[in-house]
Amino acid sequence: MTSSAKPVQYALVAYVRGPLGLFVEELRRDLLPEHSHLAAHITILPPRFLQGTELDALVELAECAKDTIPYQATLGEVETFAPVTPTVFLNVEKNAEIFHELHDRFNSAAVESAEQWPYRPHLTIVKMPGFPQAEQALEASRTRWDAYQGNRQLTVSELTFVREGNNQHWIDIASIPLRTR
Repeated sequence: MTSSAKPVQYALVAYVRGPLGLFVEELRRDLLPEHSHLAAHITILPPRFLQGTELDALVELAECAKDTIPYQATLGEVETFAPVTPTVFLNVEKNAEIFHELHDRFNSAAVESAEQWPYRPHLTIVKMPGFPQAEQALEASRTRWDAYQGNRQLTVSELTFVREGNNQHWIDIASIPLRTR
């Protein structure tokens, strides 16, 4: 008997909280209100299908996190992935290499997956329905980011394992703390 259930994807993210996260969430709400439910985050492992069970993945991710100390990163310029996708994002400027190392280390066993595109740490502001809208969102985002007076630095001290839900919603499965010093 075959299952008609659609396979579910999972991801590993670092949520961006505080004024910086609120800034991105408010900007996203203004640019594309139907995506205002998405929390500000930097993806460590992009969406993927598991190679094992959810529990296997969680155990492996927690084991990897035990060897990772909290770190800081700084967000840089507003950029776009156009012409590949109509996505507008904040580039990780300082300590991007740490995100790359985490991506490579965590991308194993039950959560291992070949990436559709080369991994690039970033904080998505918005993924627009088309490229003309993305161009407008890029300009509006640059203007708002230039005027942003808050701290552009964030601290990553925990990661969150998430599962795809319905209607572009993601469900938090577990918070995974990084090793304390």
